Amino acid sequence: MSKDRRIDIEEIGAVTVVRLLEKKILDEANIEALGQELYALVDKDGRRKVVLDFKAVEYLSSAALGKLVSLEKKMNLAKGKLVLCNIRKDIYEVFKLLQLGKVLTICSDLDEAIGKF
Repeated sequence: MSKDRRIDIEEIGAVTVVRLLEKKILDEANIEALGQELYALVDKDGRRKVVLDFKAVEYLSSAALGKLVSLEKKMNLAKGKLVLCNIRKDIYEVFKLLQLGKVLTICSDLDEAIGKF
């Protein structure tokens, strides 16, 4: 993994908390690299209880949303669970508009997210 990490991982009990470190997840190369890091959590590390913490994220492109949906599908196939939390109001509005709440589990904060497992 490169030293300019895109994610920070913390284990809280049986749950893996993944903090997204970038404020703006916009360009294609970045999104691709982030996607690979997130997919590796499931495919390589075998993690099945994952919380994605968006606290640092200010902007998210639609391509990044596609990666989240793909990660959700990957988790489902692996019989795991993905929960998102700390999404800014303006980003959450886009999630609502695209009806991503039907596909993704979204919580307001980390405690609520961990409680989903």
